[in-house]
Amino acid sequence: MSLKESPRQRDSSKARRRAQMTEQILDTAEFLFSKHGFYGVTLKDVAKQIGVHHTLINYYFEDKKALFDAVFARRAVVTSERRMQALDAYEKATRGKPTVEGALHAFLDTDLDLYTQGDEGWQNYAALGAQVANTPEWGAEMMDQHFDPVVLRLISILKKALPDSADEDIFWGYHFVTGALMLTLARTGRIDKLSGGLCQSNDFLAVKERMAKFMAAGLIKICRPRTAKPSA
Repeated sequence: MSLKESPRQRDSSKARRRAQMTEQILDTAEFLFSKHGFYGVTLKDVAKQIGVHHTLINYYFEDKKALFDAVFARRAVVTSERRMQALDAYEKATRGKPTVEGALHAFLDTDLDLYTQGDEGWQNYAALGAQVANTPEWGAEMMDQHFDPVVLRLISILKKALPDSADEDIFWGYHFVTGALMLTLARTGRIDKLSGGLCQSNDFLAVKERMAKFMAAGLIKICRPRTAKPSA
């Protein structure tokens, strides 16, 4: 019996090797980008970390921006889909009577669970996401592209939970929520130092226990009736 591979087997092996190399490049780039940012990493850095010539990276990705976009999109799809499913399930379970805290739990906890239960790659992605969210020149466009649908889904549920509230207050409330989330995901270590080690910036379980409740109270507090005008 011949031990030679058939054309189909060769194609399958080639596709498998390509997929494995693509994942290795994405994982390595994700790690480096999360530590040094977009501008602090070159394709040569990625190649060196893997142990290959930098021209191989160019074979898979046209340039650094294409690589960065692929790194960001890979997990953005996962987190967006999970949160969308959680929000849909929550609204269905409440039969049209959601609460602010419940909606925020569905939105925030689903993401925090990924960073708690996932591998190191998810923690790297958390830091990367915080960087993207704070890069106005091109980060905002990436956030819009990948996360607008799930954010607007959350807003729609919050409007049902606060039917008499002014829309702008709900949007401001979300703005403050996402700001706190991004700071948390950045894991700067500042809270570690301020608290003398009492709190740890990578303790997503502690964050999960507190964030939705804290944010819900603040959001409810700032929401005014639709007809009310801001005080002078």
